[in-house]
Amino acid sequence: MALKLMYITNRPEIACIAQEAGVDRIFVDMEYIGKSDRQGGMNTVQCRHTVEDVAELRGHITKSELMVRVNPIHNATDRYSSSEEEIDAVIDAGADVVMLPYFKTAAEVKRFTDCVGGRATVFLLVETPEAAECLDAILEIDGIDEIHIGLNDMSLALGKKFMFELLCDGTVERICRKCRDKGITYGFGGIAALGKGMLPCEHVIMEHYRLGSQRAILSRSFCNCDIVTDIGEIKRIFETGLKEIREYEAYCACHPEEWEANRVQTAEKILGIAQGQKK
Repeated sequence: MALKLMYITNRPEIACIAQEAGVDRIFVDMEYIGKSDRQGGMNTVQCRHTVEDVAELRGHITKSELMVRVNPIHNATDRYSSSEEEIDAVIDAGADVVMLPYFKTAAEVKRFTDCVGGRATVFLLVETPEAAECLDAILEIDGIDEIHIGLNDMSLALGKKFMFELLCDGTVERICRKCRDKGITYGFGGIAALGKGMLPCEHVIMEHYRLGSQRAILSRSFCNCDIVTDIGEIKRIFETGLKEIREYEAYCACHPEEWEANRVQTAEKILGIAQGQKK
């Protein structure tokens, strides 16, 4: 089964290009509470999208699913509304899929699933060591549809120098196995265009197939619309990039005999990158 690919944007013109090129989910990212504290100084995506962005995109998204990452579970303060109010707002605005980030307990997940209440697909972002530790209890909660393993925050919390080290130390594989045993669809991390990325995209895609992953985020390096501003060039990047990814996926699916060798090669490359960053 081909990977379900997601791309983060709140711009209708980019969302339309992405969905026409074959991106499965347009990803609105509303998470900001605590994120800058965790990832301050890192070259990570911090978008501050809004409910208004969700409503605006809803009028343009007809082929892809519209996915929204809300904030971690929180109570209302004088600066923001409660999780329940936020989740109600994004579902009312048209979200098909709602993602919960940065949780640490089964109680937070239960509060989230209760609030969604079957009105949208429930997508959990497992990105803390605490969530990974209590994953068995989390997976017993009714209403969980999908799991995504977030490599950025998890690797930070575990003291890694390179986020893909989690592919080497067994973290990703253990979480994938638990999800698979429960019959819950899962994915991990992000991918660039073929031939790009500090860790070449081809190695990562084949790891998705070896691990049975069905979800991946198209990373900012796939098409950074803050840098590439010409709409014609953006359209070309999406059309060409998606075609190449899908062709390589077909190759991976037809050559499982190569998966183990790729795992070994990928681990060697990851460890080499990590050692270089530790110097």
